[in-house]
Amino acid sequence: MNDSSRVVVIAGAAGGLGPTVAQAFAQTGARLALADANQSRLEAVSAQLGNAEGHNIAVVDLLDAAQTLAWAREVVQRFGRVDAVIHLVGGYRGGQPIAQFPEADWALLKGLLLETAWNVMRAFVEPLKAHRGRFILVSSPQAQRPAHVNAAYGACKAAAEALTLALADEFKGSGATANIIVVNAILTPQMRAERPGADYAQFTPAEDIAAAMLYLCSDAAATMNGQRLMLFGR
Repeated sequence: MNDSSRVVVIAGAAGGLGPTVAQAFAQTGARLALADANQSRLEAVSAQLGNAEGHNIAVVDLLDAAQTLAWAREVVQRFGRVDAVIHLVGGYRGGQPIAQFPEADWALLKGLLLETAWNVMRAFVEPLKAHRGRFILVSSPQAQRPAHVNAAYGACKAAAEALTLALADEFKGSGATANIIVVNAILTPQMRAERPGADYAQFTPAEDIAAAMLYLCSDAAATMNGQRLMLFGR
């Protein structure tokens, strides 16, 4: 498929990683469907893209299953297909032992890290199957090796990974794939500009993550399914 006919869906497009990923895929000529709950930040991401008329921008509460499904149907109706879904919805709360961890933060993490992933997968699974599409989740090493002060965060990341691996299992035989990119922390262009002298040795640049996503959506990764791609190690 030509890049100019490829349709790439980005859920959580207005987060820290979203602008870099959106720009990377836009530069290939892909048509983008971007969703986020924050309208002003979503509009800022859209304004940075060329060919704004060729993209679909939607304010969606991805915690709402009905809204998420309606958005998926809108994307398919407009473009006729979905070739990739990149799930970037994230958030962090941690730093406290299990017994002292706030209930409100537990609820927040379950919503952001798990429920949104579930809603997006359910909404896009059939369109992805139909066109040998790619699903990508961004995760953390805390999903596999959780610290006690990050128990809630690690548990929610682990559950989202489990959903992604289950999706990969459902995709078997369809040509579609589902994979996970694991990073310790993300270094965004904004962070680099605000604190240019900070120690970012343990961080993965947003540009490197976007490059990995381009790879996972390429023909070279057509048989890579149900895998974790580690982008950290130092």
